[in-house]
Amino acid sequence: MWRALPVLFLFSFSLPVSAAEKSPNIVFILADDLGWKDLGCYGGTLAQTPHLDQLAKQGLRFTAAYSPAPICSASRAAILTGKTPARLHFEFVTKPAGVEPPSRSLQPPPYTRELPLKEVTIAEILQQSDYATGFFGKWHVSEHYKGYLGWSPTHGPQQQGFQMAKETFGSHPYAKKFDWKPGDFVEGEFPPDAVTERAIDFLKQKREQPFFLYLSYFHVHTPVRAPTDWLVKKYQKRVVNDTGDENRRTHYGAFIETLDAYVGQVLAALDQQGLRDSTLVVFTSDNGGTPEYADNAPLRGSKWNLYEAGIRVPLLVRWPQHVAADSVCATPVSGIDLFPTFCDVARVDCSALTLDGESLLPLFHGANAAWPERALTWHFPYYHPEKGYKKAKETIGVNDFAVSKTQPVSAIRVGDSKLLQFYESGKRELYDLRNDPGEQHDLSNSQPERTAQLGTQLKQTLQNMDARYPTDPFTDQPKTN
Repeated sequence: MWRALPVLFLFSFSLPVSAAEKSPNIVFILADDLGWKDLGCYGGTLAQTPHLDQLAKQGLRFTAAYSPAPICSASRAAILTGKTPARLHFEFVTKPAGVEPPSRSLQPPPYTRELPLKEVTIAEILQQSDYATGFFGKWHVSEHYKGYLGWSPTHGPQQQGFQMAKETFGSHPYAKKFDWKPGDFVEGEFPPDAVTERAIDFLKQKREQPFFLYLSYFHVHTPVRAPTDWLVKKYQKRVVNDTGDENRRTHYGAFIETLDAYVGQVLAALDQQGLRDSTLVVFTSDNGGTPEYADNAPLRGSKWNLYEAGIRVPLLVRWPQHVAADSVCATPVSGIDLFPTFCDVARVDCSALTLDGESLLPLFHGANAAWPERALTWHFPYYHPEKGYKKAKETIGVNDFAVSKTQPVSAIRVGDSKLLQFYESGKRELYDLRNDPGEQHDLSNSQPERTAQLGTQLKQTLQNMDARYPTDPFTDQPKTN
């Protein structure tokens, strides 16, 4: 269902172009909880990912790409709007009505339950430029409806600019129809996945205008379970010398390969429809890898915290005749950059909107040297885990394969310097990511001026975004440093 926007936004500055130069199709594929090093093209060894590795060979691979948040809903809301979670006041995952964050030493802000309809999404702005829009898979930026992750009838994809959207868990264990038996699938065969199939049906539709397909997979989010017996056997053989947990060694590796296979089906459909050359494909993840499963080394941390492994993600881009094949970009970029990038690619002027990201189009074209240094910020004013906090691991290390205690924290990266601001203790940590990507050597004491400079810049940036802070439960005053 199309929702009218304020008159201010009803514009398109796309200029008349020849048929050969018309705006491209855009396919955006978002994985769930896929770690920065889970793919072979990023050095991962746990799983085989031939289709995504090939996608990297055919286009551009970013090595310093970040999610907007270390957690699902906040990151997805930011990607949809081009605004940081701090500005959106959407910093955690959605919760049912009546559920509030537990109070510990500090009191976190109330949970945000859904992305407000007043926010302009990338689907809405592209639809105004005559793009057909489709969404399939995990939404998770609205309150759960009739069950976990159920789409809201008032704040779902169709109320946020997606003309075609059909709800399904596909073949993910969330569907609770995991009743395939040994031998149901021969080697190399995967269970049918309704998320993938509906996306392919969207690609097959005959239309004159370009399209924007947002394909949001539930894989590789827990519960992790290999869908076929042949995959289990394959990974039991491949990782026989691995000292890690068997479920991680076999089922997680198989899960990653399953995601890769489904993405491969979508890419094959593009080829079959003759759409490869006219389509920009972007693949990334919503946050860092889950601690119990992902091999995040040498990066520190995991999903739920602001050390590198919690927010560093894979980012692959293929756009024939525009993006050089087998190219690599080390420039730090973020998921908030996708909104202005897609607008730029579609020749849609979004300058009247308040956006925190920058168009990546110059980087697509290889203009890395001309890219100005800028600050990237993250804001997580909550504790995690919500339950079992006392039993969680006290420290956050490298490949702990366990859930650690995350306390309210913000972070800023400028150049190779990264600062973390912890609100409960007031402590600051400073790292040089060029020489210490694993964030093992805190430089805050040896570089007090740089620490103070970045701390001030972070605080001012968050204030400009009207960020919410945890508060002291005794004074009810926000803890800003």
